[in-house]
Amino acid sequence: MSFSSKVKGEICRFVETSKEEALAQISAIMKVSGTLTFAGNRQLSFKITTENPATARLIFILLKDHFDIHARLMVKKSNSLKKNNLYIVMITEEMGVREFLKLAGILKEEEGVISLDYGINKELVTTDDRKKAYIRGAFLGGGSISNPEKTYHLEFVTHSVDYAEDLSNLINTYGLSSKFIQRKSSYIVYIKEGEQIVDLLNIIGAHTSLLEVENIRIMKEMRNNVNRLVNCETANLSKTVNAAVRQVESINFIESEIGLGRLPKNLREVAELRLKFPDESLKELGEMLSPPVGKSGVNHRLRKIEKIAEELRKEGM
Repeated sequence: MSFSSKVKGEICRFVETSKEEALAQISAIMKVSGTLTFAGNRQLSFKITTENPATARLIFILLKDHFDIHARLMVKKSNSLKKNNLYIVMITEEMGVREFLKLAGILKEEEGVISLDYGINKELVTTDDRKKAYIRGAFLGGGSISNPEKTYHLEFVTHSVDYAEDLSNLINTYGLSSKFIQRKSSYIVYIKEGEQIVDLLNIIGAHTSLLEVENIRIMKEMRNNVNRLVNCETANLSKTVNAAVRQVESINFIESEIGLGRLPKNLREVAELRLKFPDESLKELGEMLSPPVGKSGVNHRLRKIEKIAEELRKEGM
């Protein structure tokens, strides 16, 4: 089962809802996954198609319980390569589809002329609960979420630029930053940040899925922190080793050219210790001196030694 299916199955369990919330939810599902058909004698029918059986069952229950519409539920094989079942919920003229479509903000009728409303009817999302129900319906109808183990990506597939803009704006009223793009003939509203995907799952009531994503995010962050720490320590170790090799080379060069006895006592002591203990840290070298010298003091003396070696090399050129 895909992660999207798990999320949809979870939010479809919540059938206890008000009539207003049910209307907002069904309206969103219709807008993103519905088809309006005109037959002879001005007869209308509307069908909602989904691959998710839990979504189809929820639509059927909400229509029956809140609007006394006993929709027709059909199942057929998909034409896609996956050969999944398609679940179709159909509402016909005899069931009162025309009035329900007006109620759901799908149809507008003025002076006998019927037209489609491609945006979101603001009357359906006047409260926080209705807004959340609407976003939940949009996800059930056309939403998907990637497996968070692989990547963070949540999207809604819509078929109108006006609707995509309205849906993105509605989502963003919760402090999110969804965006939308055109993909072939569809318009995709998407979120790509893990933290914002968690927030949206909370909005639509997918709390179990939310905890799963959060756990994965925490594990990923821990792995990233460990990798950064290892990389940092490796870089520091490499830097220390390279410095020690450079220091030993400079000391050996001075010894071969003029002898370490020509160095001032404080530099000669550090040079002799570095030759004897090439792998020790500056702090450890400083603790071996009498009196002890701090890390910065040892570093300062070694820099002076390297500078002397550099001047000797120039003289020999």
